[in-house]
Amino acid sequence: MTKRFLSALCASGCLWCVQPAAAQTAAADTAQEADDGLAPVIVTARRRPEDALRVPAALSVVGGDLLDQSYTVNTQGLTALIPSLNYSSANPRNTAFTIRGLGSSVVAVSQANDGLEPGVGFYVDQVYHARPATAAFDFADIEQVEELRGPQGTLFGKNTTAGAINITTRAPTFTREGFAEVSYGSYDFVQAKGWVSGPITDTIAYRVSGVSTRRDGVLDNVRTGRAANTLGTQAVRGQLLFRPDDTIQMRVSADFTNFQAYCCTQVPLRVGTSRRAAARQYPALARLFGYAPPSFDYRDRVTDIDGPLGVDTNEGGVAAITDWNIGPATITSVTAWRFWNWDAENDRDYTGLPIQLSQHIPSRQDQYSQELRLASNGEQRLGYVVGLYGFRQKIVGRPISIYGPAGAWWLIGQTIPTSATNPTPVNVPSNLLNGYGQDGRTDFRTQSYAAFGEVNWRVFDPLTLTGGLRYTHEDKDGYYSTFNTGGPAITGTAAQVTALTNARLGVLRGQTYEAHDRDGSLSGRANAALELAEGLLTYASYARGFKSGGINMSGLPLNAQNQPALSAAVVRPERNTTYEVGVKAQAFGRRLVLAVDAYHTRVRDFQATIVDTGPTQTAALRGYLSNIPLVTVKGVEADAVARVLPGLTLRAALAYADGRYTRYPAGPCPLEAQTATTSACDLTGRRLASLPRWAVTAGLDYVRAVGTGQVFVHVDTASRSGFNGDPSLSRFTWIGGYNLTNANIGYRFESGVELIVFARNLLDADYVQNLTIQAGNSGLVLGSPSDPRTVGATLRFRM
Repeated sequence: MTKRFLSALCASGCLWCVQPAAAQTAAADTAQEADDGLAPVIVTARRRPEDALRVPAALSVVGGDLLDQSYTVNTQGLTALIPSLNYSSANPRNTAFTIRGLGSSVVAVSQANDGLEPGVGFYVDQVYHARPATAAFDFADIEQVEELRGPQGTLFGKNTTAGAINITTRAPTFTREGFAEVSYGSYDFVQAKGWVSGPITDTIAYRVSGVSTRRDGVLDNVRTGRAANTLGTQAVRGQLLFRPDDTIQMRVSADFTNFQAYCCTQVPLRVGTSRRAAARQYPALARLFGYAPPSFDYRDRVTDIDGPLGVDTNEGGVAAITDWNIGPATITSVTAWRFWNWDAENDRDYTGLPIQLSQHIPSRQDQYSQELRLASNGEQRLGYVVGLYGFRQKIVGRPISIYGPAGAWWLIGQTIPTSATNPTPVNVPSNLLNGYGQDGRTDFRTQSYAAFGEVNWRVFDPLTLTGGLRYTHEDKDGYYSTFNTGGPAITGTAAQVTALTNARLGVLRGQTYEAHDRDGSLSGRANAALELAEGLLTYASYARGFKSGGINMSGLPLNAQNQPALSAAVVRPERNTTYEVGVKAQAFGRRLVLAVDAYHTRVRDFQATIVDTGPTQTAALRGYLSNIPLVTVKGVEADAVARVLPGLTLRAALAYADGRYTRYPAGPCPLEAQTATTSACDLTGRRLASLPRWAVTAGLDYVRAVGTGQVFVHVDTASRSGFNGDPSLSRFTWIGGYNLTNANIGYRFESGVELIVFARNLLDADYVQNLTIQAGNSGLVLGSPSDPRTVGATLRFRM
């Protein structure tokens, strides 16, 4: 554990408390109400309203008031409130979030691959979002967020192995209400959000919500003078609630969100060394071109990229949720259509050299889903949920890549042997890759059908047994086709032409293939919960999860005939087995709420990067998605909330996780072990990538009457120990531990108007959020630095 993390942990410990499974009441509790115990937190983790303390499962809840008070408007911000949730994003498309280290943590490979599903389900108002990129968008007007840990297939629409993020927006109301706020801060940060709701008739109500965020860039491009990594997001949601009587209601919603920004790039972080020839490593290559980056200190936040940069992406959809109370049970229908458009361009060499001029992968996703559920009503000795789920998805993409005049000598070298049997060197023209690139089309389609159910049997008052099963059947089809374009004509002897042609194809080679995968799987869970006393629940559970297989949609390694190796096209499903025990308790008139759990998870056929060991790769290691035999994660989690003084609420949570590649015989080699030939390395026994061993979050809310109004203070802080940010587990890709602290103080006038001063990253911590090894494996490592401290003010109005 690093000294930085230890000091941050001590700072967090003085606050003592964070957000748990029992958590969040409004930060704006009045001083008069502060003597009361914590209000029950109602969750829908088992698809019916329940007190979180009575749900025998590991979960964390963040209420809407806390989201507003902490300025949390996206999934990334949730990691400052929930320690077991990890988030990494090089850009909105390459977004990954994991729970307990499981999901899809290999950002650059997994989440840019349209044929692979996430291991963490992302739901908004019961609708599954198939692409993790949609979780990068801002959200507004949220009722609460539930993080559910472990396999969730017996109750949720789409099967997930690592857990689920279940977001519920505020519903239309039959009483008029409204909210508006505007904020301004450092780097010309401007954010406006608000909502309005009320009745249209006695049986129809509406709600309209929106958020808009703008911010200047926080990375200085010394070449162009334009600051990079700006923010520019907008989101709007409209809802209608039809309630003709007390037995039936329908909630119809439509939403649209977009992200347009001069974003997203990284800065030089460090240079690693390999076992390649010195001429093929970064120091020599940089001298060859007379190049020096503006800084290797990521805290300077400077870049000199010379290529285009920009993101233009949007998503939205329409959904209808119908609930019909038939007396002993409620029938629920969830019908939805969603789309996602992605268009971005980036300088993927991350330098001021014209190595790669552009990488551009526009794509479009459409998904349709239908869920039907029957859930028992009330507290019965036998409770149940049964359901059917159908899902269809289509993703069409166009992978475009273009190299520049510095590409050949940087990626191939100045000379190459004529052939493996004739080492006579051939001079490589400096313009061999200038204008050389690829274009093409990808088409991926999924059809998924499932039947699921779960039964709770209260054997006698203290003891409840739970059992659930799910059967899922899926068909997936993938088509991938790319072709080479551009580049100068190659001249010389036949041997020279062959050698130079093969060298160019080794950098980028068009390929066409089709693949199909069909799979059916049975998964389930069993649980025993024992209520030892009023407000004291213990439980033990077993769950068998299933993450569906996928199709590699980013190109395949080549066989000896230089054809796509079709045997690598299909990625097998993951099989997750989780054992868990836990305790939930409340004491002192519910002024203290505590939840503790311990778990052990084994994942067979874990979907991860495997290395191509074929003979045709000349410029870079070829990684592709496949399965490794076994991954193990075990850990302990604790959550607490306490009302310690009138007006003072403390929250705390801790997550300890030990994740290991139990068997990983053919992993990518760390940079320091790479040679001129492509090879795989045995990573068995090494720690799981992108998983901090320790994570702590803490928070404080204090309200005190002053004059005719109230002063309120909010603080939240999060600390994480170091972890490896790349699946190769190189010593050069280690990300150090860090602490992020946010705070605000405000005054609420008697009229309800609030004036707030806020600070994001109050202590101006400098840390690396994620990193990338430059294509070509020269040894250059790039990183995304944390956002600098932002200070500003907010004006809020409530109707």
